[in-house]
Amino acid sequence: MRHSLLKFIAVIVFTSLFFNCARRGTPTGGDKDSIPPVLIKAIPAIETTNFKETKIRIYFDEYIKLKDVKKQLVISPPQKYDPIISPVGTASKFISIKILDTLDQNTTYAFNFGNSIVDNNEENELGNFKYVFSTGNYIDSLNLSGKVIDPMVKEMVSGIDVMLYEYNETYTDSIIYKEKPRYIANTLDSTLFELTNLRAGKYLLIALKDANGNKIYNPEIDKIGFINDTVTLPTDKSYNFNIFKEIPELNVIKPKEVNKGHAIFGFLGNAKDLKIELLTKTPENFKSQIIYEKDKDTINYWYTPFETDSLNFIVSKDEFYQEYTFKPRSSKIDSLKIQKSTNSVLHLLDTFSIATNTPIVAFDKSKIKIIDQDSTAVEFTPILAPSKNKLYLNFDKKHNSEYNFELLPKTITDIYEISNDTLSFKLKTKTTEDYGIINVNLSASKKTALIVELLDDKNNLIRTSKVKEPQVVKFDFLNPGNYTVRVTIDENGNGIWDTGDFLTKKQPEVVKYFDEIIELRANWDVNQPFNLD
Repeated sequence: MRHSLLKFIAVIVFTSLFFNCARRGTPTGGDKDSIPPVLIKAIPAIETTNFKETKIRIYFDEYIKLKDVKKQLVISPPQKYDPIISPVGTASKFISIKILDTLDQNTTYAFNFGNSIVDNNEENELGNFKYVFSTGNYIDSLNLSGKVIDPMVKEMVSGIDVMLYEYNETYTDSIIYKEKPRYIANTLDSTLFELTNLRAGKYLLIALKDANGNKIYNPEIDKIGFINDTVTLPTDKSYNFNIFKEIPELNVIKPKEVNKGHAIFGFLGNAKDLKIELLTKTPENFKSQIIYEKDKDTINYWYTPFETDSLNFIVSKDEFYQEYTFKPRSSKIDSLKIQKSTNSVLHLLDTFSIATNTPIVAFDKSKIKIIDQDSTAVEFTPILAPSKNKLYLNFDKKHNSEYNFELLPKTITDIYEISNDTLSFKLKTKTTEDYGIINVNLSASKKTALIVELLDDKNNLIRTSKVKEPQVVKFDFLNPGNYTVRVTIDENGNGIWDTGDFLTKKQPEVVKYFDEIIELRANWDVNQPFNLD
């Protein structure tokens, strides 16, 4: 018995030792590294004065790599020739900078790497690391900060360049179209900016959403924001301003053939009321139609095809006049496609419509039938949209009802004399209790016209109301969901948001968003105050 007990104890001790040894030998990996790289030294040192070198090395305590350095790195003042930065694509314990440009005298330079420096393993960011030096005998140390927003976008718009141009004997307003700024910063991952290491003086302050990254304003592709007043440094003032897209001077691009009987004209600027006249002799049955593509700088020119070597156009508006020619080559004609405005539910405030991809030249009301759930024919009024690519069927809708639609063959005929086949579908309406109401109670110290827009939680425009002064705006028959409100202060009362203009120092009209989400449920009536001051 005693021998068996000793043997049992020995087994327990041996097993315990074995598992302890096993645990000691099993790697756990330790805690995840969350510490960013640490600067050890720089050669020449950071904030060196009387700088004359062309090569810089910056050393860290661990292996690092550069991530999106071309997007993140901001050099202020900008350089004509970009420096060579390494390593690219490999890990290293140092960053090497080779300066290719001639540096200005008595100037403080800042190389802001943003968040591009990360450690090799976990990619912990060394945030907003800057290497600063001066070619003079002191480091400029003034700062300027503020906020830049896009008034037509509720979400944060990052990656905006903020620039200072020095007022001196060579300054003109056209400098932003020709030259890089004296100082530059970038909002990176927020709407906030900070320009650092500035010298005292007077400046023009602008912001650019720089489409091609050349640090020069191109009104055709860039968004701009500016401060009307001169910025004088030093200052404790914070500057907040908006960016916007200017309306460029009207320009029309040479037409391009899409398919037989279909050409497109690209344009820049305001093409409203633009006239397109075909000079080429046409047959008696010739038809044409101009359709603007929504939210695109494109005009569709549809026409009944005929035999010709070339088509000659005059395009004109006010002072703009240009002749264009193109040679038709395509033998393919766009086939007629029809799409209804809704698949199943017809909302009580909506007007049912049928859209086509080609212009409608004729429709036959007698071949359209709308039957309600009691098998009764419903009276309706067909309305062809001015664009000729949408046919509305307007009728009095009842709640909680069903409607059957039938379009017989040849109801709709397009510009190519192509007609539809039989179309039939069923739609229903909801009860009034399925909807909700949002009453937006607008208040402001100034009485001015307003454009009130209701947006869903994805910033899609749901409804628009235009009023002459602050008041209660009612949005009824809304689907349950989350909404927000955007209000444009329509100073000139023309019913649209007017953008700005840099050369005339005109700022865009003010746009304000309601800060909170408005939750709406079925059969709810929400009263939402919105103070615009």
